[in-house]
Amino acid sequence: MSSRKETRPRHRRRITRRRALFAGAGAVLLTGGALGATAMLSTAGAASAWPTAKGSQAVSQSVEVSGTLDGGYKRYYGSGALGGGDQAEGQDPIFKLADGAVLKNVIIGSPAADGVHCMGSCTLQNVWWEDVGEDAATFKGKSASSVYTVYGGGARKASDKVLQFNGAGKLVVSKFQVSDFGKLVRSCGNCSTQYKRTIIINDVDITAPATSIVGINQNYGDTAALRNVRIHGDSGKKISPCDRFQGNNTGAEPKKIGSGPDGTYCRYTAADLIYK
Repeated sequence: MSSRKETRPRHRRRITRRRALFAGAGAVLLTGGALGATAMLSTAGAASAWPTAKGSQAVSQSVEVSGTLDGGYKRYYGSGALGGGDQAEGQDPIFKLADGAVLKNVIIGSPAADGVHCMGSCTLQNVWWEDVGEDAATFKGKSASSVYTVYGGGARKASDKVLQFNGAGKLVVSKFQVSDFGKLVRSCGNCSTQYKRTIIINDVDITAPATSIVGINQNYGDTAALRNVRIHGDSGKKISPCDRFQGNNTGAEPKKIGSGPDGTYCRYTAADLIYK
């Protein structure tokens, strides 16, 4: 479940037509070997071309991934219970990843439900969201040692958040591209259990319109480091690179308390942002 959405005055997300393919019943459990650390550093990079789907598959219940799932650039999209295509909170994901799982070379089409849920450390490599649903990915591990890696890939058309950070640990986003969205990363502002969260955003492409790149909870000790961030179509510099909030565990709307680099929580300088 994602945090309550913060108000954002922008267009409603376009809902594409539901596809008519029939999905098999029951959750799918996939297992495989873990992806080696060096293998992760391959192929896709920031601003690379969007891939062409090699086939499509309807998903009516979350695909459970343990180990590695290489989708071969197949498009997966929601149907049945996952086919509503709206912004309702608490939707199930298209993919549910166990601790240590890897999801790679996958296109998530529309309807996208709540995208991907990582229940512990995970790697999302070359995962592409054509039309983000509730959120693109939500990170839910409970250990401070959890590491969530988003490498390559991209996302479009997110009415609010792209990456929702509800759990504990560190999120590293690199070689990623995102356009027409609200927030790239949001540390949960009002989850019932809160944690200190670390966010690193490096070598990414941001394309307007958007509201902010990252939002963190200063009172819980969150930090966000931005490096080599290319921002396209925002000559007026309206996209906020880093917002600081007073988070809570009561479900109340979190209060924004500051923006911009401060050397402690929002860690970047003007040289880390490249406007194009």
